[in-house]
Amino acid sequence: MLRKIITLLVLSITLVSCQFTETMTLNEDGSGRMTISMDLSEMMGMMGEMGKDSTMVKTDTIISFKEIFEEKKDSISKLSAEEKEKLKALENYSVHMNMDPETNKMIVDIFSDFKDVSESNDLMKAFEEMDDVMPNMGADDKKQDEEADDNNVAVRYSFKKGVFKRDAYIVDVEKHKTQVDSMASIESFMGAMTYKIKYTFPRKIKSASVEDALYSADGKTIEFERSFVDYIKNPDVLDLEVELEK
Repeated sequence: MLRKIITLLVLSITLVSCQFTETMTLNEDGSGRMTISMDLSEMMGMMGEMGKDSTMVKTDTIISFKEIFEEKKDSISKLSAEEKEKLKALENYSVHMNMDPETNKMIVDIFSDFKDVSESNDLMKAFEEMDDVMPNMGADDKKQDEEADDNNVAVRYSFKKGVFKRDAYIVDVEKHKTQVDSMASIESFMGAMTYKIKYTFPRKIKSASVEDALYSADGKTIEFERSFVDYIKNPDVLDLEVELEK
């Protein structure tokens, strides 16, 4: 199941339009939930046109990494200390899959509850590393994972004294340039891909750094989106600073 999720995500990014939504609900004490949602329905539609995949069935389930790791503890015990540490970082993450081949619906949510929003800094990185450390992987798969690795866009989150910050940055400038250059050949396929931010705060928003953002009626939720390609090229386009009313 985990391998299938990874495969579907890769296909969605490289072949079809995919809509990403980063949702956060922040509580007064700094705890909350962060979710990355991926709408892969267009990919499901394309698969339908090419002939339904007999392995695709209607699914609405939550996969807890912690429970899976418990089931596979014997295999995991044979991993290196470094691989075990990577898996440990995934224990609090879950994936919600909502798929219906008949209606071409496929939504994948990766989520985790946090005690402090800074714990969400490695949300996507942790998920990307998951497939790299699963037991019983072949040598060819390992090589492909190493070649596809190096996610060079990361994010820092912070919430202090009523001020929230989302700061995206490039991890390695040279590798990022190589990544952007290699993306040129498939950029036309990615033109419709978007990345949406939707954050809900415990108090009304006093000010925000994004001029074209939309707000909920109660003033506690902010929402805006950018082209996914623009985000990969320049992570700063999704930077956000929000000051809450006292």
